[in-house]
Amino acid sequence: MDAPQTSSDSPFGIMTSSVKYHLPYFTPFEVEQLSEKQRGKLSVNQEERGRQLACGFIENVGAKLGFPRRTIATAQNLYHRFHLFVPRNLKDLTYHDVCLAAIYVSTKMHDTLKKPRELLMVSYAIQYPEFAAKSKVAGELDIDPNKVEHDRQNLLKLERAILETVCFNFTSRMAFPYVIKAGRSLRATKKLTKLAWRLAIDSFRTQINLQYPPHAVALACLYLAALLTSFEQGPAPVPSGFRTSHEIADTLGRAGNWERKFRCYVHDLHDIAHPIIDLLIQAAQSPLTSTSPTTPSSPHPNSARLHPSTSSGSVKETAPPTPYNADQLMRLKIVMREAGHESRQRASAAPGGSAMHAEMDFAFGRNEGAVTTTRFMFAPPGMVDGY
Repeated sequence: MDAPQTSSDSPFGIMTSSVKYHLPYFTPFEVEQLSEKQRGKLSVNQEERGRQLACGFIENVGAKLGFPRRTIATAQNLYHRFHLFVPRNLKDLTYHDVCLAAIYVSTKMHDTLKKPRELLMVSYAIQYPEFAAKSKVAGELDIDPNKVEHDRQNLLKLERAILETVCFNFTSRMAFPYVIKAGRSLRATKKLTKLAWRLAIDSFRTQINLQYPPHAVALACLYLAALLTSFEQGPAPVPSGFRTSHEIADTLGRAGNWERKFRCYVHDLHDIAHPIIDLLIQAAQSPLTSTSPTTPSSPHPNSARLHPSTSSGSVKETAPPTPYNADQLMRLKIVMREAGHESRQRASAAPGGSAMHAEMDFAFGRNEGAVTTTRFMFAPPGMVDGY
């Protein structure tokens, strides 16, 4: 992500310059290594638990404010990207802060803008429902004005940091329209396409959208939807002109002409499907885990709320009964592993062939003896003229 430039003497001290390139996607190895680097002393399970709490919080804020799915999904993806470069255990930095900043940036990217104060008030209502119950004016809570102003300033500071992680590139491509297009091309039923859409929503609770383009994620969601509706089940009748789940799963489960047509590989479908299956297993084992909610069109009075005691990490909500059995999902994973589709090797788009050296300058205080100039490029090196 970073490409250091030469430094020279300056009346203000040492002047340095650097170029930061926007990397739309990372290799799975880079995501794993960067996540491990920023995890600190947290275990993998603790990191995943925090990730799901953050995604659930973004869902709740988005539902209360009536944001479209694209705004919520982009905010979740921005949260994941932020913590590839910023440690999770920074002092005075909670996942609520990062989530609100990610939502704020996402509202700008999708023209669904809300003021920071509006976001903060909804956040307070979710975190502290006892204040919301005592509120006399809808949308306004009796919160110390100094705290509100402090949190607002913190949100704006984090907004800048998140913008730097995307190099101020406001382009955001979603998997959802590709689900519809690929579903039509594969002659999938409306029911199967709807399930794939919900799986695409779930995919933003994982890091796979940082690793694969949206058309690959969409195709993998269709493949997984076909597997979930056909594995250990008999063929179900479908309307004339449509293909069964068994047929679609069989087509996408092996190499063929469809790889050239969709510009995707069967290995990628398996690599994308496994994290989503893991999420479904987690939901099946923990009934309160929320996955693939209905896309909100307006705030709902009975939206789920996070428990005010965020230290326990519990989520106070009534989740619908999961349609999947954890044991069955585990058997599906085993069958997919036995298919022998090993992950393909991918080259990094980062300078030097690796994003491992990329660091976010997220210090609350900077070195006063140096002047740093950073140029942000909207594309990886090699795609920008002159670099």
